[in-house]
Amino acid sequence: MKIHVGIADDNNFLIRSVKEKLALFENVVVTFSAHDGQDCMDMLPQHPGTDLVLMDIEMPVLNGIEATRLIKQKHPQLKIIVLTVFDDDENIFNAIQAGADSYLLKEITPHELYEAILQTLEGGAVMTPSIAMKTLQLLRHATPPPKDSSGEAVHLSSRETEVLEQLSKGLPYTSIAANLFISPATVRRHTENIYRKLQVHSKIEAVEVARRNRML
Repeated sequence: MKIHVGIADDNNFLIRSVKEKLALFENVVVTFSAHDGQDCMDMLPQHPGTDLVLMDIEMPVLNGIEATRLIKQKHPQLKIIVLTVFDDDENIFNAIQAGADSYLLKEITPHELYEAILQTLEGGAVMTPSIAMKTLQLLRHATPPPKDSSGEAVHLSSRETEVLEQLSKGLPYTSIAANLFISPATVRRHTENIYRKLQVHSKIEAVEVARRNRML
């Protein structure tokens, strides 16, 4: 049975390298190669039989993490393996949250890549050993969801979530107020409520806690 694979990477040399690795396996067919996340999304409808996408992270127009999130919303059955040179905590965390099924570094051997594709298609989650260790460390150091005085998990209101999303973009109170059609004083009040609920003391802390607990 043929395995149809798409590749999304803005580096032609690396695309050729991946194709050469996959060419060693007769049952793997590269259906398309895209040079950015948007290009990948545009090509998927033209190749409905694609089983899996090898996704780079750092790409123009639309990066791999955002592309993964959007593709998973439209094609939840499609498997995505992040194939990248980035092994930092932020990219690993964001890729997993976006819905990546596996996370591999580009230094992987042809046989390791092939086995990772097979395992991912079977429902597994494959990671380069160093990535797996970093992921475990992220989980070990993750803080528990904030709780209120009664022990219940904290929930932000829809308006508080909107304000926090705006804060995460680095916008000042006046811009947030204009965007949400409320006064700067109301923005400040919502921000104070967010800090109190999340038990934090700064915008950076609030955004970090909210993302960690999937509130954003």
